[in-house]
Amino acid sequence: MANGPPTRNLMRIVLDNFLKSFRPRQMKGTYVGEDYFGNKYYEIPADPSVDRRRASRWFEPSTKEAYDQEITAEWEAWLRGRRKEPPTEQELLKNLAIMKMKERNAAELEAKYSKPKDAAALEQQKTGMGSFPQYDEYEVMPGKGKHEK
Repeated sequence: MANGPPTRNLMRIVLDNFLKSFRPRQMKGTYVGEDYFGNKYYEIPADPSVDRRRASRWFEPSTKEAYDQEITAEWEAWLRGRRKEPPTEQELLKNLAIMKMKERNAAELEAKYSKPKDAAALEQQKTGMGSFPQYDEYEVMPGKGKHEK
């Protein structure tokens, strides 16, 4: 029974993990693509042999330190792992064309159906008790008459 089942040596596991923590990590990913805002996207693929079960994905904004910059929906889905493959250039251009068409249509509808705003026609902002809605079927105060118009 010299070659029995392996035993779990807790101190050995702790020591191995401690020593692994000093190994340099791969910080340089492979370039995957770029969007029309100028953001660049990178990935380190999943590798279970080094305890990386999921791919690491990130982007570099076109202007440094501007991580609140807008990114496209296709790239965001790839970053969050909702899609496996990064978006293609044709897919991005097609969706950009659809977005521009919707913006043009919205501008045309706004111009067609918007009414000119007359400053005199706009009501003055009411303050105090007059700002509350008043209904004809309700009394102003209990026992008093109804609203007068």
